[in-house]
Amino acid sequence: MNVNRHYDVVVVGAGPAGLNAARAAAQSGARVAVLDDNPRIGGQIWRQGPGLGPGQARKASKAPLRELHAALQTLPNVTVWPSTRVVAPLARRALLLESVEHGGSCIGYGQLILATGARERLLPFAGWTLPGVTGAGALQALIKGGTPVRGERIVIAGSGPLLLATLATARAAGAEVAAVVEQAPAAALARFTASLAATPSKLVQAAQLTRGFVGLRYWSGSFVREARGAGRVEEVTILRGGREVTLACERVACGYGLVPNVTLAQALGCALDERGAVRVDDTQRTSVEGVLAAGECTGIGGMELARAEGEMAGWVASGATHDLTALRAQRSRWQRFAQRVETAFALGDAARALPPADTLLCRCEDVTIAEVQAHSHWRDAKLHTRCGMGACQGRICGAAASTYFGWPAAQPRPPFHPAQIATLIAAGEASPAQAQ
Repeated sequence: MNVNRHYDVVVVGAGPAGLNAARAAAQSGARVAVLDDNPRIGGQIWRQGPGLGPGQARKASKAPLRELHAALQTLPNVTVWPSTRVVAPLARRALLLESVEHGGSCIGYGQLILATGARERLLPFAGWTLPGVTGAGALQALIKGGTPVRGERIVIAGSGPLLLATLATARAAGAEVAAVVEQAPAAALARFTASLAATPSKLVQAAQLTRGFVGLRYWSGSFVREARGAGRVEEVTILRGGREVTLACERVACGYGLVPNVTLAQALGCALDERGAVRVDDTQRTSVEGVLAAGECTGIGGMELARAEGEMAGWVASGATHDLTALRAQRSRWQRFAQRVETAFALGDAARALPPADTLLCRCEDVTIAEVQAHSHWRDAKLHTRCGMGACQGRICGAAASTYFGWPAAQPRPPFHPAQIATLIAAGEASPAQAQ
């Protein structure tokens, strides 16, 4: 068993929010640990991998990551724990971890910053379990991780700006994007596009991602109805303007925006707001003493908002005296942008409509829409059908059930991930609050 450690500040998540939080806290002199379940820092937005070569990657988008990485490497009081998962929170401000490098570990913290990001909202449709069907963000992650897609026909569908980011990644990897299928109506998209004048950088970014929409099928007010194929996806049927259109393809990437990752926050007892995000005050503090939160887990807002919130959380957690005026102004600006995004891409009734009754809702446990719909709340459905008891622990089907039935998010029960017995035993072997 590894010797337990104690840090002044522990940051969970090494994306834009977490890295900015770690830098600010470390610059104040705090001893900082950064935990992330990926082998390399960057999170989902700055995911690093072999999928895109230097000539294909958008170098400008990685500049903030390179800057942060370089800054953290010069700070001897920062320790990065890659390939590390939080298995459970423990008493006396401690976390039970499992990592590739350290195995089972128990670490203590003075202040904890949650920068756990968000996950994709997947809404089932007929054929969504066929090989070749993924989330939009999931396809982006696969490509960045090295999955070859050159020459493949891909349909990207769902809702939100993530579709455009996936479009750019797929094109850069040599795929042929057959269509981008957006559920938001054309009028809402037009209003949103006009509002980008208030954030010129986002207007430029949209133009870069879409290449100005030249040669691109971008269908608004449209939805994926069904994917079909023998052994893997071969075609997809799209409902567009009241008529059905079928496109041949090798992949379908369909995701309806993002939902905050609040599993650890809920387990710690942090209050959530009406959106299901972690509720924070003006200094990014949660309702639990010693716990702060920043980035997408406090509400979907994009990289710029996450960076401002993360830096603010880092300064506050370190206890350093620092003028937060400029950071508050940045946060307010990007919160307004986030609200415009939320309004433009809000799920309409058609997107929330139930798929056919025999469609699987929980693909881990093979539970259909009809089986879940027969119950009045998530706990009842889980007890009677095993929905949400598979490998994803309800992260996918729970979000879909919440969208379809209005059920609140299920309370997490640790361990949050499959863990080795030795790791669970480690929880009782040492007192992290006393280890230095």
